[in-house]
Amino acid sequence: MNSNDEEIRSADGTRLLVRRAGAGDPVVLLHGSGGGLHSSASVAARLAGSYELWMPARRGYGPSDVPEGRKSFKDDVADLLAVVETIGRPVHLVGGSYGATLALHMAAAEQSRLQSLAVFEPPLFAAGQSIAPLLDRYQAALEREDAGEMSTVLNDVTRGPPAIVAAFAAAPGDKRPDPAEARRSAIGWLHDLEALTDDSTGTARWSSITVPTLLMQGADTWEPMPTTMNELAAAIPTARRVIWSRQSHFATMTAPDLVAVALRDFFAGPDSR
Repeated sequence: MNSNDEEIRSADGTRLLVRRAGAGDPVVLLHGSGGGLHSSASVAARLAGSYELWMPARRGYGPSDVPEGRKSFKDDVADLLAVVETIGRPVHLVGGSYGATLALHMAAAEQSRLQSLAVFEPPLFAAGQSIAPLLDRYQAALEREDAGEMSTVLNDVTRGPPAIVAAFAAAPGDKRPDPAEARRSAIGWLHDLEALTDDSTGTARWSSITVPTLLMQGADTWEPMPTTMNELAAAIPTARRVIWSRQSHFATMTAPDLVAVALRDFFAGPDSR
């Protein structure tokens, strides 16, 4: 998949690096916490033959700018709006995890900019002042470069079961993470936690979304995600929903074919089914 990187400036001057690949109807792919330009590569490679993919590194994640001060979803939406304005026509918007929560915010604020909305497991339960102590713990751990404590805090935020946390930690084996990439991810997580802390857990607010919407989830993802997705489906009753068996919150990485097929079918519209 051939791709090009370009810079886009948000309304406040924040520089965003955006990866572009393919040709056709525009699709914007939003990465989750801890991700970056590479996060959507597997899914994008399966769509690039039919669509023009735009993959921004969100603010707070290098090589995009890391502005001073506390980040909010309002900042994220402004950044996304700058990307869509650069594209120059309504887009199919796809978000995973934190990127899915951002996609919901964008759809609620700027529906006229979208052709459709597709979200994979937004962590709507991990928000509000209840996680403020976790933000404080994470920031303190980041300042003293305590990777173990940062990981513990993030597990508390995501509520991952111990067995899954252990398996995920063991997956790299003896391979050491690149220090620069690890630092970039850690800083991005901090700013995502800031926005989540200032957000709310309410799902009724998404009932204003009227663009065609696809809700995606893994059947094996742990609680409270299944309950959260049920609540989101009730808030957007016109949404189409797909649940993949034997998949969890990592489906966009472990099963990119499933994700790409679901998106292709959804983008094609009801007349194709």
